[in-house]
Amino acid sequence: MAASAKGRFVPVLAVAAALVAALLYRAPFSKSLGGEGCSLLPHDHFWIASDRVVTLGRVGPAAVEVKGGLINAIAVGDYRNFVLRRPLLDYGDAVIMPGLIDVHAHLDEPGRAEWEGFSTGTRAAAAGGITTLVDMPLNSFPSTVSEETLKLKLEAAQDKLYVDVGFWGGLVPENAFNPSALESLLNAGVLGLKSFMCPSGIDDFPMTNSTHIEEGLVTLAKYQRPLLIHAERIPDVEDDDGLDGELDPRSYATYLKSRPPAWEESAIKDLQRAMKDTGAGGRSEGAHIHIVHLSDAKTSLELMKDAKRSGASVTVETCPHYLAFSAEEVPDGDTRFKCAPPIRDGMNRENLWKALLDGHIDMLSSDHSPADPDLKLMEEGDFLKAWGGISSLQFVLPVTWSYGKKYGITLNQLAAWWSENPAKLAGQKNKGAILPGYHADIVVWKPEAQFELDDSHSVYHKHRNISAYLGKELSGKVLSTFVRGNLVFAEDKHAKAACGVTILAK
Repeated sequence: MAASAKGRFVPVLAVAAALVAALLYRAPFSKSLGGEGCSLLPHDHFWIASDRVVTLGRVGPAAVEVKGGLINAIAVGDYRNFVLRRPLLDYGDAVIMPGLIDVHAHLDEPGRAEWEGFSTGTRAAAAGGITTLVDMPLNSFPSTVSEETLKLKLEAAQDKLYVDVGFWGGLVPENAFNPSALESLLNAGVLGLKSFMCPSGIDDFPMTNSTHIEEGLVTLAKYQRPLLIHAERIPDVEDDDGLDGELDPRSYATYLKSRPPAWEESAIKDLQRAMKDTGAGGRSEGAHIHIVHLSDAKTSLELMKDAKRSGASVTVETCPHYLAFSAEEVPDGDTRFKCAPPIRDGMNRENLWKALLDGHIDMLSSDHSPADPDLKLMEEGDFLKAWGGISSLQFVLPVTWSYGKKYGITLNQLAAWWSENPAKLAGQKNKGAILPGYHADIVVWKPEAQFELDDSHSVYHKHRNISAYLGKELSGKVLSTFVRGNLVFAEDKHAKAACGVTILAK
């Protein structure tokens, strides 16, 4: 038995106890891809091993037993010195870590599958080591704001999922003051709700104000589920530095000026009472506020630190594109880089990294927000009219690693930002770690392997040409992705059948 970080015991198979007299079957990986249907591997009971397994708060040699879709046991130590009864996939010195959980992705189906759909989106996720997605309630049509529209999502996802997918519902003015409508949506299984404090750009997903949010949190408190907030709000009195005169719409500086940090600051200030009410004794105690894609690492970040210190139940995420790029590097006219909030300057990027490393930012998400290429207006290069959103789902693991290496990020930090903490936000108690009894959601990857995202690289997004990461040289190649024990991606191949499941809250 070995103690976990929380002081409880988990059943870890000791190396000495694993010495059994049985014939070793160590299948060469390249010859093991013979499965049909859900998995490329023709076994449902097997071991995977390497010299770098991220488990139990450590990174080191271990073998992981997978049985019936779950992690059954972990053998810590020099696994090559003992004999196992089952097939073993030995990955050498590749990293074995929990599959990534992306709590912020737009898959746009039903209604806008030409932007991205469940099949293409989850294939890209699997190729990127993501084993669980939580789909946003907008950009599809209709938006997921009711029990009926959630059913449409579930129908559209049927037989198309290569990874597991959960769903956020929408908090909008029409349901914010209607507890029965919100309870119907929550009872139907959404993992929480999402709202915008500025225009979303989607007609059937209007913006909310702090009053809507406060009322919605009271209902969410009964279910102990989170409210995710796009925290940009147009200030009541805008700064004199706003857009005026003849400005070049192809200039990234023009777009940056159109959405200043004051928008994020204004939204978070407006949320202060709502955040306070989530604390002990508050009106919405039991609910949780999660700020999505934080971009401003100055006043907005300081306000979030203050809220946490005051006992509010809040978390914060940022995205790889805010950590990889800076405003100074965005070419004029290259609308692939347009997102909201915007990518800000280099000093802001440094401060975001510091906040992430110091624990003030809790997790990462992709905010994969694709679109039909025509909407990006790449030929015109008009930042003010082009559709905003970074297409990134398949690349977030190597991007985070590649740009984080200079800050000395560790594999354990990577697992916390992309697996453990997102699992907690989404209420997934059996995901986010390599531990006995957990789902066998695992990514195997080579941190040292370098590659260029050029035309020869396999990309599974619906529209590869709209990604801002194309042309970048990255480190960290995904070798294999297991979802509930199924080998769904390996050697640039996907399993023949899409056997991911929809995740509904109970």
